[in-house]
Amino acid sequence: METSFYWLPECTTCQKAKRRLDYHRVAPTNFRDIKREPLDRSEIERLAALIGGAENLFSRRSVKYRELGLKDKTLSDDEMVDLMTNEYTFLKRPILVIGDRAIAGFFEKEYDALLRSR
Repeated sequence: METSFYWLPECTTCQKAKRRLDYHRVAPTNFRDIKREPLDRSEIERLAALIGGAENLFSRRSVKYRELGLKDKTLSDDEMVDLMTNEYTFLKRPILVIGDRAIAGFFEKEYDALLRSR
């Protein structure tokens, strides 16, 4: 089954998720550094659809989120997709896609459940 892992190699959370993949002996068929190989709009829209919407893919922890004063704004899905397309730091990471299922962010129990069910 096709497995894709979108990450930042220097991100400690992404490194923890990668170790969890190794623990489960899962070798992604596609590793993608989202900083070096940014996702285009159609890829972000596809990932958002798999994850249950742009809200679930959008990171509010980004430094840019604070810098742009977005905390007090209500963003539409289209605005979130625009932000994620133009700045990789707005993507919640890592993103793990196995077949037609995906997770954004790393929570060990969620990873374990998805990896066991593949």
